Amino acid sequence: MITIVSFLAFTLMVGIIAYLATRKTDESTSDGYFLGGRSLTAVVIAGSLLLTNLSTEQIVGLNGQAFSEGILVMAWETLAAIAMVVTAVFLLPRYLKGGITTVPTFLERRYDKGTKALTSGLFLTGYMVVLLPIVLYSGALAISTMFNVPEALGVSDTVALWICVWGIGIIGSIYAIFGGLKAVAVSDTVNAVGLLIGGLMIPLFGLYVVGDNSITAGISKLTTELPDKFVAAGGPDSSIPFATIFTGMMLVQLFYWGTNQAIIQRALAAKNLKEGQKGLMLAAFIKILGPLIVVLPGIIAYYLFQGQITNADEAYPTLVREVLPPYLVGFFAAVLFGAILSSFNSALNSSVTLFGVDIYREYINKGADEKTTVKQGKRFGIVLALASMIIAPFIANAPDGLFGYLQEINGCYSIPILTIIVVGYLTKRVPAIAAKIAIVLGAVLYTISQFVLAPKYGDDYPHFLHVMAILFVFNVLLMLVIGKISPRATDYVQEYTKQVDITTWKWAKPIGLGIVVIVVFTYIYFQ
Repeated sequence: MITIVSFLAFTLMVGIIAYLATRKTDESTSDGYFLGGRSLTAVVIAGSLLLTNLSTEQIVGLNGQAFSEGILVMAWETLAAIAMVVTAVFLLPRYLKGGITTVPTFLERRYDKGTKALTSGLFLTGYMVVLLPIVLYSGALAISTMFNVPEALGVSDTVALWICVWGIGIIGSIYAIFGGLKAVAVSDTVNAVGLLIGGLMIPLFGLYVVGDNSITAGISKLTTELPDKFVAAGGPDSSIPFATIFTGMMLVQLFYWGTNQAIIQRALAAKNLKEGQKGLMLAAFIKILGPLIVVLPGIIAYYLFQGQITNADEAYPTLVREVLPPYLVGFFAAVLFGAILSSFNSALNSSVTLFGVDIYREYINKGADEKTTVKQGKRFGIVLALASMIIAPFIANAPDGLFGYLQEINGCYSIPILTIIVVGYLTKRVPAIAAKIAIVLGAVLYTISQFVLAPKYGDDYPHFLHVMAILFVFNVLLMLVIGKISPRATDYVQEYTKQVDITTWKWAKPIGLGIVVIVVFTYIYFQ
């Protein structure tokens, strides 16, 4: 009973705070609804970035991989900090200079409307078929395991999963569709504080149990008895071979933090460039500490429950249930519930934005006013949410672990989109046809590679992160060749829309360099 009460109390508190903070925001306009009125400050941006990223597919999935492989999976966390620094220094100034609402808006200006439509379509397909269902599934698995829903309701594991998926989906949809970006961002920030506190509590309580009431003894036991779990360099047969850190891993990170609409939308909503850069740098620094929350608990769970857990993705929720006092299980479940909602409603809000701005107003109703655009975007969001809730329970048997499966599937659209954005900013004459070919060819070749050739050749086939790097280089060269043969008639020049101040934060580069040094040192230490 205490668990349920503490869960409901914290969840209700977050909802009330989000309502009070957003009730005066004008959400009848695109900027008001989609970008929170371009008013977000550094702390809100950092909190929202972290919570959008740090959801159950991250916490449950990465800890599941750590349960199986150890600390080497920290690459997904620590290397993200470098990508965030690159985004803050290189991409964000260009985004805010153009005053864009969505990443595809830049692609329309740089290439043409067809390129924008293809990119928006790829984003929306990826969100509906991959990201949203996986967030719902992983969240439902965590809540069902922590609260032991099957036993509590007297239903099967499958029925409990469906109940949790639809419960999370409906509440998340209300936040995202009817609250707009600012409601999402404010609730994210409150939950970020709770998640950092709760997330750090899990390994501390776990180490306390491992060390027989001593945290330091717990650390000593883990490192002494499980030395193989604390090697950062992955072998050739691991999910992240060390060489991939220098190929596809950094490309995936740059796509995710620099071009993924669900993430970058928080920085696009900054009140000015300084606040956006501060928010990204703050989030990057906290991200370096991420392995304490999304890797270490998996290793602790391995020490405590090896032989008892057959599905690695159940390691984290099992650890939470077993090591936390009942009154704290409710609080942490509420925080985790907030993280689940964050990733779900952030991706859903971004989908609503992409559909309303890039598709509805461009191809369905060109004369639509701001209010109509927002209204139709919300309707699309409802359909998308329902579709993802239907798909989610059917991905229960994801191969190679939940998180690895998510990253591999994302390659179908992440690398093609990253390619055309990078080439778009670094060149002036590459034409729209080159971007269209790169998008279509990139998606098709990657799909053939991973779902036709990889199963055929098995272990002899290159790792999917290497494949991403190969296709990225191929597509960039292809675009440059096309640009040489058939260049644009005129140079592309980005105009300054003056929607926000783009004065650079003077400490951006020094602090960014410091963050990169910390990441490199971390890897050297764990070698």
